[in-house]
Amino acid sequence: MDSDHQQTLHGWGKYPQVPCRVRAVSSPEQAPRGLDPHGTIARGLGRSYGDPALNEDRTVLLCAGMDRYLDFDEATGTLTCEAGVSLDQIIRDFVPRGFFPMITPGTKYVTIGGCIANDVHGKAHHVDGSFSRCVEAFTILLADGTVQRVSREHDPALFWANFGGMGLLGIILSATIRLRPIETAWFRQRVIEAADLEAMLDALHEHDDPYSVAWVDPRATGPRLGRGVLTVGDHARLDDLPARLRSRARWVAPPPRLVVPFDLPSHSLNRLTARPLNMAMGFLLRHGASVAHYEKFFYPLDFVAHWNRSYGRRGFTQYQFVIPLEDGRRHIRALLERIMESDQIPFLNVLKIFGPGEAQGMLSFPMRGYTFAIDFPIRPGLEGLLRELDRMVLDAGGRVYLGKDAFLDQPTFEAMYADELEAWRRVKARCDPQGMFTSNLGRRVGLSG
Repeated sequence: MDSDHQQTLHGWGKYPQVPCRVRAVSSPEQAPRGLDPHGTIARGLGRSYGDPALNEDRTVLLCAGMDRYLDFDEATGTLTCEAGVSLDQIIRDFVPRGFFPMITPGTKYVTIGGCIANDVHGKAHHVDGSFSRCVEAFTILLADGTVQRVSREHDPALFWANFGGMGLLGIILSATIRLRPIETAWFRQRVIEAADLEAMLDALHEHDDPYSVAWVDPRATGPRLGRGVLTVGDHARLDDLPARLRSRARWVAPPPRLVVPFDLPSHSLNRLTARPLNMAMGFLLRHGASVAHYEKFFYPLDFVAHWNRSYGRRGFTQYQFVIPLEDGRRHIRALLERIMESDQIPFLNVLKIFGPGEAQGMLSFPMRGYTFAIDFPIRPGLEGLLRELDRMVLDAGGRVYLGKDAFLDQPTFEAMYADELEAWRRVKARCDPQGMFTSNLGRRVGLSG
């Protein structure tokens, strides 16, 4: 285990940035010695956008070094691995063997422990649910130093409380997950253009492909509000591939060659520069190939390393909310109108439909409804807009995703997650009565002291 050192840390959005005491562990056996009774939180690859893996003036346990495979059953696709194993590592090692992660978010540079803590979701939530759906069991280091193996059958309350629990119940050490068998690393995809919000929402409901995601043009206002491009698809079989691709059926993409080498000036992304960037994005999406590699289909932003630096030194936040389908069209229109009429700069607007998900997930973000994610550069006035959007989302019966959040306050969080919050807090009181596991996020929304 590396000795303590002081380091300023931030999430992927580069906001906020706070000093933390950092310890790195390279095996589950080292983890108990890394616990700090004054406050500990685990950190994987730092891809949560806001402050879930920050712990100002307290301990952050770097767990990405716990990255060994422990067991794999080829017949069932069941993998047991340490929690620091990343989806990128799994893809590199198992795509050539005919397997792919069952559930994946929009980046592959996330650890299994982080996927559990955030209960990540992807383009197929309406079909496959969130990450909890593929997890059979995991081991967790608790505040008293004991290690427990939990599952749906063994301590189900602790099992479900960890999905969306943001690492505030203990340190995930290892997990047993199911991988998806595949014939190829490619996807069949179709593109549907929508002229306005009604057409876009109709298209989302009409196309029942396993994977779907919509890009909404942030330049479109008035009657064109909600205009954009819906991309739908499914895993390609070997027979679906053109002859030129069959020799590369399970090709694994190399690391990104393009890199943003330093933080760009904070004014680089403004209304003038955002316009051509969004025009280019719309063009690329409208002219997507009928067969796409997993890298372009799932992880288009991973093509550029350190792309978060393009937002400048002040950073950015991704505001992601979900609202119920019932009366959802009216609410999502009102939310989009408020965003578009603001003086902020919305970028990378993504719209999806969530399915019902796992009922037991306690603090998991997904619920049956429309989910929208928008990047905002950190600028004066942004926090006021986000507070207003929070109220609108709450009035619509929705909630905000903690894995992306950097601004939500405690009363609003508690109202958004009221249904399962007390059940989660009972698990916290049982497993961490002294509040060892804490973070900036946990303290901000009242999940930890």
